[in-house]
Amino acid sequence: MTSAMKLLSLSLALAFLCACKPSGSQNRYEASPVTRGDIIQHVTASGTLSAMVSVDVGAQVSGKIVKLLVDFNSPVKQGQLVAEIDPTVYAAQLRQNEGELASSMANVTLKRQNLQRKTLLAPQHAVSQLDIDQATAELAQAEAAVIIRQATVDSARANLEFCKITAPVDGIVISRKVDAGQTVISAMTTPVLFTIARDITRMNINASISEADIGQVKDGQAVDFTVDAFPDEVFTGQVTQVRKSPTTTQNVVTYETIITVENPGQKLFPGMTADVSILVAHHKKVLKIPNTALRYTPPTSATFEKTPPTHMERTQRLVYSLSPDGSQLRPILVKASITDGVHTEITEGLADDASVVTSTLVTAEKSKGFLPPQPPPQS
Repeated sequence: MTSAMKLLSLSLALAFLCACKPSGSQNRYEASPVTRGDIIQHVTASGTLSAMVSVDVGAQVSGKIVKLLVDFNSPVKQGQLVAEIDPTVYAAQLRQNEGELASSMANVTLKRQNLQRKTLLAPQHAVSQLDIDQATAELAQAEAAVIIRQATVDSARANLEFCKITAPVDGIVISRKVDAGQTVISAMTTPVLFTIARDITRMNINASISEADIGQVKDGQAVDFTVDAFPDEVFTGQVTQVRKSPTTTQNVVTYETIITVENPGQKLFPGMTADVSILVAHHKKVLKIPNTALRYTPPTSATFEKTPPTHMERTQRLVYSLSPDGSQLRPILVKASITDGVHTEITEGLADDASVVTSTLVTAEKSKGFLPPQPPPQS
């Protein structure tokens, strides 16, 4: 082989090696500028609508329902008769107790007269002091029996009155759990006949807020919510109470929060599920960056202007900017504040004219791999 042919072969080999070796970094990055604007942070939860005051109306005596005077959605006034239990047994019991009371009162009269007679005969020594003492004791016992009989009469009269069930508050019947002719048994627990909502023009939402968010929720904060019955309509309310009693369900701790809602048209019903959004913060004209910048992780092939920190404070976050030529990443420690789910407020570490990396764009050669140069097609 001539020297010219050897030189040509060596040149082709060098050209092949140069084509196979990547020249510099093959990574390109997408960056987003730091902007100023408003950030509104919400806490979301779900809850159930309920009347502000809801009263269960029960029966204090047992018996058969003979009258049922209201139904679902019936408006009622306080003291209005809503149902009646058969009073026959209780009326008979009252008459029996009244008779026993009358007998006891007659016995008192007799004992008093007996004592008076013995008292008159005492000066003539016709009766002994023992007889007078005994008559006095018998009168006291008879008077005590009258008190006991009077108590039984009062109890029987009250039971008879309990046969008439009345509404304890003004409101609307939202639940009826008995029918006419049904027998209710009032033994260990009071049977519930009706549930009356006092006023559903103002309602409550009982929302469960997670322990991670409860620290941001305060009385007076504005609330937006929707219900499945009206998916295109947004209702408003206000936080009125944050209860400090925790509820743990499957190791998740939540706190009940009461939200007051105006319902003048009574479109909202008790028991509806509400998807709640509580406005907890509104910062105006602040520095903000996309949340993707806070979640960005550089590829293993990335090069850096300086080594990224391995330890950070709990309040610090790591983001990256680009070097002037765009080939290297510059790690920056920042302090973040509130977020709206898309952007996050930055309180320290970035200036208005900065930009942050949000993703890595890989060149086509890098993604397909490096191939040796191919000879041109033959004509």
